[in-house]
Amino acid sequence: MIAAPLPPPFFAAETRMAAAMRIGKEGRSTSDRKTMKREELEALRAKVSCEAVLERAGYEIDLKESTRRAVKYRRSGSIVIVTHDGRGWFDQLSDEKGDVFGLAMFLEGIPFPSAMDAVASIVGYQLSRPEWRSSRSSIPVKDIGDRWRSRRTPSPGSGAWRYLCWARWIPTAIIRQAIRAGVLREGPFGSMWAAHVDSEGRVVGWEERGPDWRGFATGGAKALFRFGPSDASRLCVTEAAIDAMSLAALEGSREQTLYLSTGGGWSPATDAALAELAVRPGLILVAATDANSQGDVYAERLRALAEASGCDWQRLRPPAEDWNEVLQNREREKRERKTAGNNEACRMRAGRIKGGFARHAPALDPAGHEAGSAEGVMKD
Repeated sequence: MIAAPLPPPFFAAETRMAAAMRIGKEGRSTSDRKTMKREELEALRAKVSCEAVLERAGYEIDLKESTRRAVKYRRSGSIVIVTHDGRGWFDQLSDEKGDVFGLAMFLEGIPFPSAMDAVASIVGYQLSRPEWRSSRSSIPVKDIGDRWRSRRTPSPGSGAWRYLCWARWIPTAIIRQAIRAGVLREGPFGSMWAAHVDSEGRVVGWEERGPDWRGFATGGAKALFRFGPSDASRLCVTEAAIDAMSLAALEGSREQTLYLSTGGGWSPATDAALAELAVRPGLILVAATDANSQGDVYAERLRALAEASGCDWQRLRPPAEDWNEVLQNREREKRERKTAGNNEACRMRAGRIKGGFARHAPALDPAGHEAGSAEGVMKD
């Protein structure tokens, strides 16, 4: 169902909530009014989704970047993630978060009473997007470590191997290196799992990427995907494990470089892990985030972290949207050059065949290029 057009003004002047509160002020005791308010608040929380508030405010869903548990909405450079089945939210570019009333206050800069009216005005609002339908069956959530160990590692020809090598063009040498490091697993339906580990090396979650799936481990925690030596003096922070491996391929897995991924978010565990790494003496912290507004915000966070930790900082911006796109462009150009070279060789061979292979008289060397002397053979 398509949502109704945005009415002017954005929220109605008086809503059922406002009317109820006005009646309460006129004919109820103070305790009755408080009880009524509390009941109304709980009812509104159950009736109005954060997604409805965002859509009415002009935000658009980013289906490519969304999952059932984390729905991403964008408006210009602003990004809001909806969680808890529409009952919670957080601003990806700041520390703001809360419930549906907090979201109305955040978006419109209005006080709490006005936010209650705003939310009440969109009771029954129908989202324009279809209902989420998960393609995976529901299974009990097991211990994160056991679930990780229960999956086999990718191998040539497996679903994860084909996805990384053929769809994402990650070189096989990089894939094998990640497998040896223990940070890749075979996910379901041709997807791959990329581990997020804590400072003690324990798997606490994983990024899930595949041809038709994008998400994060159910019940897992985002920390850091780590690819490279643990004692590296150069840290390259990207937004996805595939970008981290792509940058390693582009740079040739530089010595003393640890390639990291935040998994498209910035959790408190991620912040703590980066702060712990940044205190090493002589460290260079490289913000290798995406070439967009979100990437720039993350880069600024890394710059502030570097300044607070006293380490050097650099911004490494991809010439395309992200590092995997850069890698694919490079590999495509290499293949095109190789194809053009092969076609030229074929044309030359065809010309020789067409002209025949008749024996020709031996050609003489140009003057001054005698075959030898007392000193030996002369070079051109």
